[in-house]
Amino acid sequence: MPEIAPYRIYHVQLDERDISSIAQPEVGNRYYFVFWWVKIPLGHLYIEEGGSANFAKEIMGVIIPTLRNYDRNNQQINDIIKAHETKDIFEFSKLIEKILSPYLLMEIPDKVDISVIVCTRNRSESLKNCLNSLNEQICMAREIIVVDNAPLDDSTRLVAELYETVSYCKEPRPGLDIARNTGARLAKFPIVAYTDDDVRVDLLWSYRIWETFLQENIDAMTGLVIASSLETESQQIFEKNWGFNKGYQDIFFNNDFIRKSLTIPKVWEIGAGANMAFRKRAIEKVNYFDDRLDVGAAGCSGDSEIWYRILTEKMSIHYNPRAFVYHEHRRGLKQLHKQLFGYMRGHSASVLIQHYQDKKIGYKHYLYYEIPRYYFFLILIGFPNYKLRYQTIWSEIRGLISGIRFYNRNKKKPPLFL
Repeated sequence: MPEIAPYRIYHVQLDERDISSIAQPEVGNRYYFVFWWVKIPLGHLYIEEGGSANFAKEIMGVIIPTLRNYDRNNQQINDIIKAHETKDIFEFSKLIEKILSPYLLMEIPDKVDISVIVCTRNRSESLKNCLNSLNEQICMAREIIVVDNAPLDDSTRLVAELYETVSYCKEPRPGLDIARNTGARLAKFPIVAYTDDDVRVDLLWSYRIWETFLQENIDAMTGLVIASSLETESQQIFEKNWGFNKGYQDIFFNNDFIRKSLTIPKVWEIGAGANMAFRKRAIEKVNYFDDRLDVGAAGCSGDSEIWYRILTEKMSIHYNPRAFVYHEHRRGLKQLHKQLFGYMRGHSASVLIQHYQDKKIGYKHYLYYEIPRYYFFLILIGFPNYKLRYQTIWSEIRGLISGIRFYNRNKKKPPLFL
């Protein structure tokens, strides 16, 4: 089988150029375009080797749904489409600017009252890139805490000490959610934001998080995660099937998401732990992250499990795509298999925890009927070669089974909550 060709990633500022003037993608190459208006992400587009028959039309197809999200009264969209069709560049830009102007920045404070937590373990080079981006913020967080989780050496501490703005804490107990809880306990400010060491945050990330919590009814938030590289097969499989990108439109979640969902509430679709934040009092109210779901224990899913409890406590979560970060996906297939095993191990364990919090919702049916049915069809479709997305199926299934076993062994064990 020939080697998978990389996607060339291009970020296109539509406020700086007319859509019809953007060069057609070259046939024979693969592209991943992300479209922006100033610092507002509007959508993305994959272009394969065959090129695009009508590139401008495809661009409009991905940005119009996002613009509808911002144009609450739907007054400008038809005019925007008409301006594009008639090549009225001035009118097109003026209308989009009118829709987005409430979300474009005016005055930005130098610092905001948030604590940023970076939980890490033996990935000092990645951590350095993350901390560089946090220290390049136009609007700085007042506190950055690195939680060094069960380290094998002093490399993380040495990196953290390079930055005057960073506080270092060694957490000897292994586990991501233990580290998250340690960071939350140490946080001095009312907003606690989390990102990962393999993430580069946007220059306005801290500001956008702070801005989100100006809404007094918001208790937690998640944000957009954009792939920083799609060069390898592993990265492409992850982004297309497991990616953290939850779209370009604002979404608000409350208790209705749990109680009124037509199917089981898929809290894992709310966002990603690599880009999330909470009011500190909300974390305290739900008694912190459930450390039984740690990487190295159940697997992961501590983020989605705490979102579930926040919503059941009648608090609210805002998915805000303007608070965005860039994530470096695992480059190798071996790493991907390990990662997806951990994801599904944590997923099955967290689903069972949620089931026993409220048996009426139907998580047990989802785990023991819907998921097996889904994987049965994946096995049939992928047979016999199991290439591309299908090559990780068996790691995922092993993870699911392992998570069920883990839960049954540990269901009577209380969390460690700090």
